[in-house]
Amino acid sequence: MNKKSLLVLALAAAAIGAAQADTLKKIKDSGTVTMGVRESSGALSYTLGDGKYVGYHVEICQKVLADVQKQLGLAKLDVKYQPVTSQNRIPLVQNGTVDIECGSTTNNATRQKDVSFAVTTFVEEVRMVVKANSGITAVNQLAGRTVATTTGTTSVQTLRKHERATGVDFKEVFGKDHADSFLLLESGRADAFVMDGSLLAGLVSRSKNPADYKIVGDVFSVEPIGIMFRKDDPAFKKAVDDSIKAMIKSGDVAKLYDKWLLQPIPPSNTKVGLPMSDNLKAALANPNDKPAEDYAKK
Repeated sequence: MNKKSLLVLALAAAAIGAAQADTLKKIKDSGTVTMGVRESSGALSYTLGDGKYVGYHVEICQKVLADVQKQLGLAKLDVKYQPVTSQNRIPLVQNGTVDIECGSTTNNATRQKDVSFAVTTFVEEVRMVVKANSGITAVNQLAGRTVATTTGTTSVQTLRKHERATGVDFKEVFGKDHADSFLLLESGRADAFVMDGSLLAGLVSRSKNPADYKIVGDVFSVEPIGIMFRKDDPAFKKAVDDSIKAMIKSGDVAKLYDKWLLQPIPPSNTKVGLPMSDNLKAALANPNDKPAEDYAKK
């Protein structure tokens, strides 16, 4: 191998190393980090207004970033909150606008080609919410009806797969975010809204009249939800994973789950009331970043 080839390889290796260390270096050099958050992702990530964001995943991320600050020896770390949507969350992570996304993003094999995920901290069951007086109790009653879901979510693909498998022909309508999708149901423009169960439960609990809605039917799919960040950044992934694993071991994750999914939460002080699923208990007992496809094999 000649000197020119060796130089090219050395430069390539250096570039790869720099890319891999990018997020921690970026945080250390700037003293800032940008957290991607959601406006209305149930109890996982939502806004109270005036730029304040809260929720199960928001608080987990805040603790992770406190550990990162300690690891980097920073006296101060400025955490900036960047609202993201189902459509722009992955591009904003990829282009460096967002360093760590703390919402309700499903970890699947397709997305793993573009981004990385921390060990799973939530496992969703995709369900359907309807008006309580609609008489709808199962997906086979949706023939000829209008079903809402949120643009850019995995629930869109889940819905279409189910439609093809069951032969039940329904119309689709899309909300730009989860609150918008719920409004389609609330206003009568949709007969059902298909989405992650925790998000549906959170939206129902914060609606004007929670008794007007019911989560019904079978589980469409089981999906691991994880904190998301840039791909090919093993140092940052290790920092995030180590922090989460420590929180799992100490019982902090279980406490945060209880706080956000079982206790009254702001602003309305209503309960989502969603006990921890067996799938999530298993994921916490054996921390991993397996994609949704692995859950489908069970």
